[in-house]
Amino acid sequence: MTIGGVKPIKEKKARKSKQPLVDEKSPLLPTKHGEDSFDEFNGASFSGAVFNLSTTIVGAGIMALPATMKVLGLIPGVAAIIFMAFLTNASIEFLLRFSRTAKSVSYSGLMEDAFGNWGRILIQLCVLVNNIGVLIVYMIIIGDVLSGTTSDGVHHAGVLEGWFGVQWWTGRFFVLVATTLAVFAPLASLKRIDSLRYTSALSVALAVVFLVITVGITLYKLIDGTVQMPRLFPEVANMTSFLNLFTVVPVLVTAYICHYNVHSIDNELDDNTKIKAVVSSSLALCSSVYVMTSIFGFLLFGDETLDDVLANFSTDLGIPFGSVLNDSVRVSYAAHLMLVFPIVFYPLRLNLDGLIFPVASPLTTDNTRFASLSIGLIAVIFVAANYIPSIWDAFQFTGATAAVLIGFILPASITLRDRYGISTKRDRILAIAMIALAVFSNVIAIYSDAYALLKNGPATRE
Repeated sequence: MTIGGVKPIKEKKARKSKQPLVDEKSPLLPTKHGEDSFDEFNGASFSGAVFNLSTTIVGAGIMALPATMKVLGLIPGVAAIIFMAFLTNASIEFLLRFSRTAKSVSYSGLMEDAFGNWGRILIQLCVLVNNIGVLIVYMIIIGDVLSGTTSDGVHHAGVLEGWFGVQWWTGRFFVLVATTLAVFAPLASLKRIDSLRYTSALSVALAVVFLVITVGITLYKLIDGTVQMPRLFPEVANMTSFLNLFTVVPVLVTAYICHYNVHSIDNELDDNTKIKAVVSSSLALCSSVYVMTSIFGFLLFGDETLDDVLANFSTDLGIPFGSVLNDSVRVSYAAHLMLVFPIVFYPLRLNLDGLIFPVASPLTTDNTRFASLSIGLIAVIFVAANYIPSIWDAFQFTGATAAVLIGFILPASITLRDRYGISTKRDRILAIAMIALAVFSNVIAIYSDAYALLKNGPATRE
């Protein structure tokens, strides 16, 4: 079944018999199917596409979701996670349907078709801001987990420090250098996103490992009678507490942002009439992991749930083998982020290339340009992760601005622009509601975060 019924099925059969619809200004793919390393590639499998899209979705956001339960309560919190999944599915469907009609093979190409050159530049800048911020956060978390961190004068030992003590090779700088050279650089050198399907599958498995351990600990404590009944609904005592409910919106938005990789995955599918099923399967898988993690994480820690639930696992769990389970959770999560890194890095490099070299040959055909952009971006992210005192507050604002534009406002705007007259009345109503909800919620979230930042001061990390 085609997306939106725009093109007949016979145009979208197996990859061997189709010619990709290539936007001349898109940096995503070679303009000829047989160029360079692509001549032996017969298309990505359905399962590989699902794993790659799922890995794009499940990143650092999973650790913040239990804290949304503390703010919203269990019932509204779970409902919000499910609602956001359906909203994400609708926004991606908009992108795919209009891409088919406009013959665009990239998000930036679709934005240029709808809004001209400024539209292309806007989405490329949004992806740059969002993805650079996300990758810096990932690298900082990896450093914190493995090497430890000092906050407000209190040092929290990392896993390696706990195992081997304070050594020069357990320090943050060396650990991040080793991780960058051994993991990030090799995986970032791959030119096809489908080449990451196995690491993506492992990444999803590691997220499930975290979930299984959390569920196991919670069930043990439930049987032991040491888990209290969590709040089912939020506590709203005044206007401030009401506005605070909206601070979870950037977290939920960031948790589902994957739109910048949808076209890349679609382009490489052996039969890209399956892309709608890929999106639905990925969202169902990730939503299940999110809901389970949120419920059991909040059940386990209750009102003591921290903004990053991973920090809760550095404390005494009060169960047998608690320290082993703590280390298992932290190591599996650090490894998960290492494998998510190249999936988020892939569209970052493509969009930077499209921004700097909008009329150049496809990035995959120019090894010098490909290597230069890859090395430059990794170097910037590495330096920022080592020397920026704290980017958590900035990350909150990123989720309320660039991420919401990528995920909801721009897909809805393309639908309302409707250059080809294919949007229905239902589409337009949904698009207007999507924009109104995104703008209203995120303006309040930015206001609430800014007020808290000015009142309490920025967090610091050493």
